[in-house]
Amino acid sequence: MSRDTGISDARLSGTSVGTIALLSLLQVATVYAEAEELAAAVTGGKAYINFNLRYEGVDEDNALDDAAATTLLTRFGYKTDVWKGFSAHVEFEDSRIVLGGNRFSVPPTGFNPGVFCVVDVPESTELELAYLQYADMERGYSVRLGRQIVSYDSQRFVGAVPWRQDWQTFDGIHAELTSIEHLTVKLGHVYKRNRIFADERDINSSDNLLDVSYTLHFGTVGGYAYLLDNGDIAAGGLDTVGARLKGSHSLESAKLSYKVEYATQEAEGVGSDFDADYLGLEVGAAFEPVTVKLGLEVLGSDSGQYGFATPLATLHKFNGWADLFLGTPAEGLEDRYISICGKLQNFNVTVF
Repeated sequence: MSRDTGISDARLSGTSVGTIALLSLLQVATVYAEAEELAAAVTGGKAYINFNLRYEGVDEDNALDDAAATTLLTRFGYKTDVWKGFSAHVEFEDSRIVLGGNRFSVPPTGFNPGVFCVVDVPESTELELAYLQYADMERGYSVRLGRQIVSYDSQRFVGAVPWRQDWQTFDGIHAELTSIEHLTVKLGHVYKRNRIFADERDINSSDNLLDVSYTLHFGTVGGYAYLLDNGDIAAGGLDTVGARLKGSHSLESAKLSYKVEYATQEAEGVGSDFDADYLGLEVGAAFEPVTVKLGLEVLGSDSGQYGFATPLATLHKFNGWADLFLGTPAEGLEDRYISICGKLQNFNVTVF
């Protein structure tokens, strides 16, 4: 007659407890190691500060006094290192009038209205960037959430306005996909436009952005749809759909380049809807060290009642640099231009 001593059960129970304890210790060690890696990514990032001293003068043939604006931009921020594909970036900026350069007007903020010509550089202190990013380079995609810079192609439709002290940023979510060879897809949703006129003139919106490009042997084919809801400033929306083709071809003595772009736009208003078209043509030739470009840009009109609009663009970059066409005239606009770029000693020089 056998007797159960309970020794096997005791040993089994002891083994189970030991295994659980060991696994728990391993989990604690793993969590601790990951916490250390996360802390290292946060503290091992890069802090920066930069300054931009800027003068702009404006002399217009009107009743206003000539403008002279001297401002100093201070920008400082911090970018974390990458942890498991995650990273973060925060930046503040401050723009101040210095050296007595306050002879200018910023109508959207109520600074010296109706006295001097306009220079859109208001004094401001604000949060410029604040986003969390996840990027998987192996799978070819990245996602950003928060306040960020969004720029597409030449910035004709969506850009950061880097000419100004207060850059344009957007609150929202933005993704970029490059998992398919030669194909790049950018898409985003914007719920606030942080414009160049300080916080008081920012705009709540509901904008959906899509930009697709595919590289072929002769150039890059692209298409886009920018569906904007003007939120605070107007009823209705602004929908733009377009396509572009750009590329270059090398010859023995020069490199030729070209760009063709067409878009159509529908603007919904209170009791009225408008349609307008856009056409952009550009050809260029690079003769080392000089590049020459000729272009034609047409922002169409709907019977003189509405002009093709690009409210999210880096507008200063286009239509002559004079900032006279930040809003397209209702009759539309035709712009013919030539640019010559090159190097002079250690300087880059552009005549436009």
